[in-house]
Amino acid sequence: MPASYLPDMDSTTPELTTAQTRIRITTRKRRVTSLRKPARVQEALDFWSFAGAAANVVMQLGWPEVAYGVMESKVESGALMKHPWKRARTTAQYLSVAIIGSDEEKAAFREAVNSAHRHVKSDEHSPVKYNAFNRELQLWVAACLFIGIEDTHQLLHGKMDEADADEFYQSAKTLGTTLQVPDDMWPATRADFDHWWNIACQRTVIDDETCDFLNDLVDLKMISPLIRWPFVNLLRFLTTGFLPPLWQAQLGLEWTEDDRRRFEHLFTFVSVVNKFLPKWIRFGGNRLLIKDLQLRMKRDKDVI
Repeated sequence: MPASYLPDMDSTTPELTTAQTRIRITTRKRRVTSLRKPARVQEALDFWSFAGAAANVVMQLGWPEVAYGVMESKVESGALMKHPWKRARTTAQYLSVAIIGSDEEKAAFREAVNSAHRHVKSDEHSPVKYNAFNRELQLWVAACLFIGIEDTHQLLHGKMDEADADEFYQSAKTLGTTLQVPDDMWPATRADFDHWWNIACQRTVIDDETCDFLNDLVDLKMISPLIRWPFVNLLRFLTTGFLPPLWQAQLGLEWTEDDRRRFEHLFTFVSVVNKFLPKWIRFGGNRLLIKDLQLRMKRDKDVI
């Protein structure tokens, strides 16, 4: 990976470890999974892949430039706290298009996102400088998306061996290249990515304003109480469980080893249920999102 694409860090900053930057997964590889071909990200794009969606947004906003780009965004129609369902649909649709969309669909979505991103840049009042077209910021967001999908896949199917993990990683490159991240900017190997990730996570700094914003997100306060309250404890449990220790610590979230085991056991149960669900249920949501995009393109409607 070109050195210019590695985040600039103070040489005195202590190097982070995977134990700090990734969630711990001890689930053994399921025997039925081991008989399959090497895992690819397309196989992980079922509705369970969105279980950690809120946590993934929290991770993305760990970089101050991304956090203030979201909190200060002048694109009111896509504001996370004002239009959470539209924002969720847009993010889920991006994942679907980036992973299983055609070149034409990728191009249409890229142009739509670019139109929105043109308005996302810092001004003289912003505490940090940012621009949504910054490729390094886009690489960070894409990397967070990859981490979320991989974590969910391994919770459901067990830890991948080195060969499967690299195959899975290589198939996920379009999470970044669908926007402005050039092909050679995506770390070449899984080992390169792990090195880059630990360095990149050193730039995670959550100030008081961002901490309040993210804790509201963890508690899903942007969603109607009628929907949120029956599930608030489960949703907070899932969100906290999908956050690596680095983010848990900066947000002041408590997470014990017993919590971690319950988290894994929950997904072990889900994986059993998953075997009995037909593919059209598990993958249907993403197909519908692609169909929705195709209709918007055909009718010349706004894509996002």
